[in-house]
Amino acid sequence: MTQPNAFHDLDRFVVRQKLTMMVNRYEILRADESFNPGELLAFAEQKRMALKEQVTFFTDAAKQNPLFGFKARKRIDLGSGYDVTDAAGAPVGWFKKEFGASLLNSTWRLAEAQGGPEFVGKERNQKVAIARRVWDMVPIVGEIPVPFLFHFDFVGPDGAVVLSSTKKAGIKDVYRVETPAASNGWRLDWRLAASMAVALDALQSR
Repeated sequence: MTQPNAFHDLDRFVVRQKLTMMVNRYEILRADESFNPGELLAFAEQKRMALKEQVTFFTDAAKQNPLFGFKARKRIDLGSGYDVTDAAGAPVGWFKKEFGASLLNSTWRLAEAQGGPEFVGKERNQKVAIARRVWDMVPIVGEIPVPFLFHFDFVGPDGAVVLSSTKKAGIKDVYRVETPAASNGWRLDWRLAASMAVALDALQSR
């Protein structure tokens, strides 16, 4: 695996969600070592209850200049996977949810488009994963937003973490995302990392 361009140079960023009546809005912000948010890297919106999920990331809230995005391969079928492409439609990577493995712990797979290993992401805390499922199954209680924070780690075949998403406690949904460098200096394309981080929020309950 090589470092083809600057898309592999970002080691951390913040995903900040803004909840509205019809859409979820997401800001991808560059972060310093203390995760203080800085420069806006991308802005995206997700329409709720869409039959075929598609999210486009733009340079800012004006939505004039697209950067990249992800799109479901089939309607209402997370198992078929999502393709991440750049503004010109060239492939960046893909991700999909593993429903069998997700019965007890939400599990995702992702990989970059040019090949290489697949990375597996799971909820960091198994007890929290189970508690969230119990919460959803209880009548009435399940209608209340889940109070548990859920975090994800994505690892490669060697067990090294390539992507982590940590949800920050607070009224708004804020995620601290890291893409650690491998021993050879390789780092996950931040466009794929940002797409996966937004999907973990937008698609987690589906």
